[in-house]
Amino acid sequence: MGIFFADKSIDDLAVGMSESYSQTITDSDIKAFAGLSGDRNPVHLDEDFASNSRFKGRIAHGFLSASFFSAIFGTKIPGPGCVYVSQSLNFKRPVYLNDTVVATVTVSGIDIERRRVTFLTLCTVRGKTVIDGVAELFIP
Repeated sequence: MGIFFADKSIDDLAVGMSESYSQTITDSDIKAFAGLSGDRNPVHLDEDFASNSRFKGRIAHGFLSASFFSAIFGTKIPGPGCVYVSQSLNFKRPVYLNDTVVATVTVSGIDIERRRVTFLTLCTVRGKTVIDGVAELFIP
């Protein structure tokens, strides 16, 4: 884990700084996310359906894991008040029930004049990439 940046300004950030968040995905998480998002695809909710899919079991919504980036941005680095500008996501592998997802963001660029910070974003399970991408945030 990195340093808590909530009371830091854009001037305190540097390329290479990173922060992580981890969470083990539960049945309750998947059901709650389905309710919030409206995505009730049976590959997420129905064990019989999912066991006959290419995944051979229920998988979590990709955006559930990707939402952990927002948790980091809003509470750790850069911290409260930042606003998402963009996020690219590449879904590489499925996340199953009881998998522990580790989301990590790393500062890759800083534009002081435009008050924008670019981050590499990565989610892993057991050391393997499940999601990668790039995010840009506005820092007020």
